[in-house]
Order: sequence, then structure tokens, then C-alpha cells
Amino acid sequence: MINFTQFPSPCYIMEEELLRKNLELIRNVKDRAGVEIILAFKSFAMWRSFPIFREYIDHSTASSVYEARLALEEFGSKAHTYSPAYTEEDFSEIMRCSSHITFNSLSQFQRFYGQTVEEGSGISCGIRINPEYSEVETELYNPTAPGTRFGITADLLPDRLPEGIEGFHCHTHCESSSYELERTLKHIEEKFSRWFPQIKWLNLGGGHLMTRKDYDVNHLIGLLQQLKARYPHLHIILEPGSAFTWQTGVLSSKVVDIVENKGIKTAILNVSFTCHTPDCLEMPYQPAVRNATMGQEGAFVYRLGGNSCLSGDYMGYWSFDHELQIGEQVILEDMIHYTIVKTNMFNGIHHPAIALWTRDGKADIYKEFTYEDYKNRMS
Repeated sequence: MINFTQFPSPCYIMEEELLRKNLELIRNVKDRAGVEIILAFKSFAMWRSFPIFREYIDHSTASSVYEARLALEEFGSKAHTYSPAYTEEDFSEIMRCSSHITFNSLSQFQRFYGQTVEEGSGISCGIRINPEYSEVETELYNPTAPGTRFGITADLLPDRLPEGIEGFHCHTHCESSSYELERTLKHIEEKFSRWFPQIKWLNLGGGHLMTRKDYDVNHLIGLLQQLKARYPHLHIILEPGSAFTWQTGVLSSKVVDIVENKGIKTAILNVSFTCHTPDCLEMPYQPAVRNATMGQEGAFVYRLGGNSCLSGDYMGYWSFDHELQIGEQVILEDMIHYTIVKTNMFNGIHHPAIALWTRDGKADIYKEFTYEDYKNRMS
């Protein structure tokens, strides 16, 4: 149990014991299925915790030059890199920091592949494919929505792949189940398996939420084993994000005021949903709150309001078993994956600290933010 008195408020607090539990499950899937599973930085990039990850996995995936550099310098291995578009200014650094580079289009491949050959980099290049199938319901997160800018459809690939394309990358999931993967694989194989003899690896992207309680891990392992049996020459890669840090930590906050309008009580916190939990507004979803019940049934019902000037910076409703008091702690559950990497400093609101609750019961404060952090971002 976290001792919150050892941490500043507000603070993102990851629990090492819960993280290791997820990592052990992921390593078990990797070993039993005979595949590679790598960490997607777009979901989690708390680099001070990377030594823990390296006990379980070897590589990471990057979506930009900065993430690729973080992979090399802090994760300790070159990245599997994919970006919707590379630039001349960044590509040399991308090559320096990457073992694999996936291109979003044939035009990008044709523009940059020659540089990987000239440098003698040994980089394995691939192309992103679009199977035109996804069960992601939130369009903001659906990479195969009509008009998508992601990947190449089968009708646009030549019978013979251009020399230098060694792999396919496909990403169509978001917090999805193994059964969604099973249905997706049917579309991938139907549309693209005729090119499989020409490639060496198949990256099935992220969104495989294998650490969720109701996820059928054995079904996933069976799917992957069967896929490898059908195409034994292919190296299969998964790059989940949320699965690594799913339910591994919280965002702690405090009530700073309580206001009422038209019978609606709002407890204003010292955090902001738009600044510090943007996924809640984008996805959208209402996070669990410790010791509160979601909904308006109960004697003490509050919306939770963020401390920014954005009118929509609130969530609700939650029912508490008592009347909230100014200064009281409010804990937002499961706030480690995606949340931290997407935060911003809108309004210059005090940014939550970032910390680890170690498995031997100590507070390891990775970062506390100051005025200088805000000022430097604005310079």
C-alpha cells in the first residue's frame, strides 16, 4: 500500500510491484509464444524506470527522433522506429538510433532507403500495411478509418516488393482483446499473406491489452503459435503500450475548493484533466476514483473539476461516503499509461511530480517540476 505522505501533491506514482507483475506476464507470453514483445514509448517513457524493464525485455519502439534517441541512450538498445513521415533533417539521427525503420508509404521508402544502404547501417526496413479492418470504435484512435493517412492498402503494393523491404508493420488495435486480434489476422492474411515469403518479420503493432484481468492470455499465445506455424520464417513482433503499465499507478491530488451551481457540486482539484489526464477527455473515459463510486447515486455526489480556465476541464459524477473537505486527498486510479507522456503545461498549472513506490516500500521521486520547467518550455 502506497504511503502517500512520502510524496508531494500532485504526483504520478507508479508501483514497482505492480509493474513487475505486468512485466512477468508479458515475458511469459513472449517465451511461450516464441515472439518478441517490445515497449512502445508513445504510451510510456518514464526513462528512470527503464532498468526494471530491461530485466524482462530487450527493445522498444519509437515514433520520432526524440523517442529513438531515448531508446538508444536510456533503454540501451536501438529502436524499432515508425513515423508517418520522416524529414531530411531528422533521418540521419533516426538511422543512428534505430535497428528497424518502418516507412508509412512507398514514396517515403524510395526517398530514404538509399541512405540506409549508403551508411551500411544494417537497418532492417519495412513498410506499414493497412488491412482496412479495425474494431476500434473511437474514430480518433482508429488507424484504418476512411481516409486514414496510415499505411498502404494491398491494391497499392506491387507483386514484387521493392528491394530492401524486409518487413510489414500493422497497427489496428487499441486496448483490444485477443479475439479482435484473431479476426484482424484473418484480414491481414487474406490481403497480404501472398507477400509473406518476401519478408522476414511481421510487426502486429500495439493495442494488445494482455495484462487486463479479462484478457485471454492463453488464447493469445495459441494464436501466435499458430501464426508462427503457418509462417515459420517470420519473426513476429508485438509492441503494446498500455499493457506494460496497465493499472500500475495513480495520480494523487487534493481538493482545493468546492463550488456549487444549479445543484451540482464540483470539487476542484490541484490537477487538471486537460493538462494532466488528457486521455480522459480524448478517449473519452471516466477514470476510477479511490473510495468513490461512479454515478449520481448517493448522499455525497461531486463532479471533479480541474484547476485550469478551460470550461470543459471537469469529469463526473462520483459518489463518496462522506462530505469532501478542502485539503482532502483524491486518488485517480490507473494514470500511468499514456497519461504522463501526453501532459502539457497549459495555464502554467503546477505539474504533478513523477515518482516510483519501490517494492521495498520507499518513495523514489524521479522529478518535481518548477517554474523554470514552465518558463523554459515557453522560451
